[in-house]
Amino acid sequence: MKSFEGKFAVVTGGGTGMGRELARQLAAEGCNVAMCDVSAKSMAETVALIEADRPPQGTKVSSHVADVSDEAQLIRFRGEAAERHQTDKLNLLFNNAGIGGGGSFVNDSRQEWEKTFNVCWGGVYLGCRTFLPMMLEADEGHIVNTASVNGFWASLGPRVSHTAYAAAKFAVKGFTEALVTDLRLNAPHIKCSVVMPGHIGTSIVANSRKVISGRDEDQLSAEDIARARARIARAMGEAAAQLSDEQISAMAAEQARRFLEDAPTSAAEAAKIILDGVRAERWRILVGKDAHAMDLLVREDPEHAYEPEFFERLIAATGWRLGG
Repeated sequence: MKSFEGKFAVVTGGGTGMGRELARQLAAEGCNVAMCDVSAKSMAETVALIEADRPPQGTKVSSHVADVSDEAQLIRFRGEAAERHQTDKLNLLFNNAGIGGGGSFVNDSRQEWEKTFNVCWGGVYLGCRTFLPMMLEADEGHIVNTASVNGFWASLGPRVSHTAYAAAKFAVKGFTEALVTDLRLNAPHIKCSVVMPGHIGTSIVANSRKVISGRDEDQLSAEDIARARARIARAMGEAAAQLSDEQISAMAAEQARRFLEDAPTSAAEAAKIILDGVRAERWRILVGKDAHAMDLLVREDPEHAYEPEFFERLIAATGWRLGG
């Protein structure tokens, strides 16, 4: 699929980050896009940006509120998208939506852990299940599943628990690799790719808090602060008890800001790398120099990948300090 002009694409998590930039860049090439997100407000901002980009005349973009971890909502999204775009054929499926949370299997709540896993893995699995019939009807198709560097290195560093997200991303990677052969045998007109980004400048930190809490608000609730305090206490120890609620809120806001603004790769750059990878029919798309460096380090020394010394080597190679 060398050109996206006149094709039809579904993008999950289109309200912010890589999903927003994928939708923008696809539309700019004349690709019709149906996006979903849990935030109608964020998607409205994406649509406004697409309109300001002035895509080719006739390009149609639609937005649909849906939680990718809920199969019924995805089925509704599929029906709405097919009706809005007047087609039963789908060329491109970007299972991009994701959140963080549920870092500790021991200390975090089962609800938070499973919500993170169900969005990051379930959203990919259910997305493929839901939209495969439309892709089978198309003359050509490509499934793009977003995993992470945490799909081959299940860590953010030796002092941070990271189990739900990493487990989900490992599942996405393995599932997509298995699809390579499955599709080649049973639906050869459909290709697939697994995307493994490093640190990309997105709003996933702030968005994850909103999804976990069920509140689409920027201001932290008392429950949000308590959850943040517990995580900080695991890293800082007893000193966290001396921090005020205002200090906890400020630390959480600064973490979200740094993740968005200090990343080595922007969401727009990541989207371009992904779309170039789709054009080249690459099944494995690493995004960012840090992702390439981490992949090499883990492959060279997998036995010691979770030792503190390995993390120091990783920092030296990538500057990747998210979990230090």
